[in-house]
Amino acid sequence: MIFGGFTHGSGNGLCPAGAARLDPDPLLWQTGPAAARSFGTSRDGTVTLLGSCGAADAELRALVGRPAHPDIAWRWSGAYAVVEQRGERTVVHTDPAGALPLYAARYEGGWAWSSSARALAELTAAEVDPVRLAIAVFLPHIPAAVGDRSFFTGVRQLPPGARIELAPGRDLRCTSTWRPDPLPGPAHNRLRTVLEDAVRLRVAADPNLTCDLSGGLDSSTLALLAATARPGDGALNAVTVHPDGQTTGADLTYARQAAAHHPRLAHHLLPLGAEHLPYTDITAVPATDEPAPSTLTRARLEGQLRWMGERFGSRTHLTGDGGDSVLFVPPAHLADLLSHRRCRRATTEAAGWARLRHSPVIPLLRDARTLARTSRARAMTYLAGALEERAPLAGTAGRGDVAWFPALPLPGWATDDAVRLLTGAVGQAAAAEDPLPGLDIAVRILVDEVREVARTGAADAQLAAAFGIELHNPFLDPRVVDAVLRTEIRARPPIHAYKPVLVRAMDGVLPAALAARVTKGSFNADHYTGLRANLPGLDALADGRLAAFGLLDPGLLRAHLAQAAAGIPMSLAALEQALAAEAWLRAVEHAPPTWLRPREGERRG
Repeated sequence: MIFGGFTHGSGNGLCPAGAARLDPDPLLWQTGPAAARSFGTSRDGTVTLLGSCGAADAELRALVGRPAHPDIAWRWSGAYAVVEQRGERTVVHTDPAGALPLYAARYEGGWAWSSSARALAELTAAEVDPVRLAIAVFLPHIPAAVGDRSFFTGVRQLPPGARIELAPGRDLRCTSTWRPDPLPGPAHNRLRTVLEDAVRLRVAADPNLTCDLSGGLDSSTLALLAATARPGDGALNAVTVHPDGQTTGADLTYARQAAAHHPRLAHHLLPLGAEHLPYTDITAVPATDEPAPSTLTRARLEGQLRWMGERFGSRTHLTGDGGDSVLFVPPAHLADLLSHRRCRRATTEAAGWARLRHSPVIPLLRDARTLARTSRARAMTYLAGALEERAPLAGTAGRGDVAWFPALPLPGWATDDAVRLLTGAVGQAAAAEDPLPGLDIAVRILVDEVREVARTGAADAQLAAAFGIELHNPFLDPRVVDAVLRTEIRARPPIHAYKPVLVRAMDGVLPAALAARVTKGSFNADHYTGLRANLPGLDALADGRLAAFGLLDPGLLRAHLAQAAAGIPMSLAALEQALAAEAWLRAVEHAPPTWLRPREGERRG
């Protein structure tokens, strides 16, 4: 579904095809299944809740005519936003995680806003933004470089965790309302409560939902919680995908253990054949607001969605996406320990991380000390300088893992024009005011990471919606994110431990063998196989829209593709981002129009 609206005096009755206006406020609309609730009158003002939320109608009615409390966008379970409409003023409250991203663009002297950047781009005739494309391809690991850009010029993403006032003739007025300052005590008790509530909300909305069961901790946790919450006598259908002919292995073993741990969990295996390999027919991906993470595995995702829809009538599906980001403790935590004068613990954790990575301890501590003395803005300034010189990016305040930003090199097929755009974007980000100053470095890094994963997860949800299935990622619910990120430093788990907060939170839920798991499976081998199988079609994409924007050298990209398909060890990150962006550009270019002009009788003066 898509939500949207206009400020007073704008829009003049415009509405996307298939959209319905939301009573009692004619300025708001939505497409798809009903998922918005609006209360109030044109005289007193209206309060509208968009998305999945555990608030009762009575709680929302009580908000009409009153100033909203700052925590309104994460007070209840779910991923949602709140819109207040009073006279000519529209106030939007965004969720802290950005799990329901919202966008705004100037229109007819006022503002149009929507949960779809692409809808606003079509409305305002906005073009694709080459700067944002360059960041997506070459700096996806540095979310700070994005700022408020969407993939379309003039369409701005509203900041997550903020109160945004939209009024005719004025710029946006944004005030941060959420800040993950530490709370006393460990996070596992808070996490258990909010994660159970998040799953229970989805089960109540659709008792026949389905769930991933990959054998990892995240999806297994959600599947077991959903099976417990499901009413009646039926079972929860949980799906494990696996390569055709391979019915053994660690992932399947752990998935079977999780399924056997609950009597109301029905476990189903879905074999993947050659037709589901990564990179297969990626240009058939539906148009979304941005390149979706599952673009390169489109065939696999589509196969799973169609199979679940035909076999179970699935309309809602839970995934464990986001769990890795929310539950991860960045190595930058070592710098926080030094800043808080916890030197002994920093040394112990550095030793544990060094053993895990087979690296020396002293350089880790040296980098942590450097990082503790380096601000986020200064690190971005270093990064801009390194980009301008096409130098190794390891000089961005700390090396390897202990840094503000990962040190990934630019590929040789990046053009000088792309580097110029990237340098300007990073320099602009360095000069911008940080909306969350003073946080511990690890926490600030996690905020950026979680918001990046949540926003791109919304694009994956748009892919699933094209097949009639709502995709939900409960680990990215704002209350879940808030519960984990507000852990005080003395209660944070060590950086070398594998999701101990989730394991403790799910004591009695996860089987003991699964709770003790410290690794997860990988589909990397399938990616190389898919590259080889689809190389001719991927070669043809090298002379596409990205090359026309001047962001890449087609010949050098083809050479990189050939080397990757031959199995030469290398990072596939930029290559995969480029292919996903090219497929997305083609999908957007061929997408049908969505906006309708109002009927004459509906026009407002």
